[in-house]
Amino acid sequence: MARALPPPVLDDAPLAPGLYVVATPIGNLRDITLRALDVLNQADLVLAEDTRVAGKLLQAFGLTAKLERCDEHGETRALPRALAILADGGRVALVSDAGTPLVSDPGFRLVREAAAAGHPVRPIPGASALLAGLSVAGLPTDRFLFAGFPPPKSAARKTFLAEVAGVRATLVFFEGGSRLASSLADMAQVLGGEREAVVCRELTKLYETVVRGRLADLAADSRFEAPKGEIVVLVGPGRETEATPADADAALAEALARLKPADAAAEVARALGLPRRELYRRALELKR
Repeated sequence: MARALPPPVLDDAPLAPGLYVVATPIGNLRDITLRALDVLNQADLVLAEDTRVAGKLLQAFGLTAKLERCDEHGETRALPRALAILADGGRVALVSDAGTPLVSDPGFRLVREAAAAGHPVRPIPGASALLAGLSVAGLPTDRFLFAGFPPPKSAARKTFLAEVAGVRATLVFFEGGSRLASSLADMAQVLGGEREAVVCRELTKLYETVVRGRLADLAADSRFEAPKGEIVVLVGPGRETEATPADADAALAEALARLKPADAAAEVARALGLPRRELYRRALELKR
């Protein structure tokens, strides 16, 4: 049986008016910060991606707060009420189901509208699956690109991956368990099977798993057929080698199976850093 969480030691200083963007644990509840508890304890309204999830978090620490849903469909509906509270000098907290709000989660419109109206917007930093994955991956962290969730369909996903393939940085993706195997296969094909990669599953939770290897090997790993839980995939930068005509032809042939010549040329140009006009001419030749 899990140990009961101790009652939090809360700050009784009055909370200043404004919108608070509050990071919450990505798994282990003890990763909550004291500032997050202070804000959630005094907020006039807590906007949550899912009120059931936020309710369990509040209950675990003996907190009560007025909760209202603010997911991708409900953000427009919650916006007027939140702005009205802020206009009256109130305090509004925004939380997602796990981690830092707005990182592949709702809240962008609320933050933008609150700032435009002149209300203070304050970050309450804390857990983040993105940063947690980067910290344990063992891949370069001096430059990284967070690309969020890849498209669910393979054709769109390959186009999406081709757009970031040439970025000289560690690539970070979120992915769902049911799509992980097909997503890894597409990454190996488009980004290159030799690239170093890491799959992080259930970070900070009981079954936390971090698997490192080449993309091709991870794509063939049976453990990733349909794993449960939240997943972060990190892919190291590709080697700095100039693309050959053979590389261009191979990439164009694959792209032409999905796209028109102009679109295929544009995709490969972005991926390989080659002139689009020359690639388009070659795409027409290959198409014929």
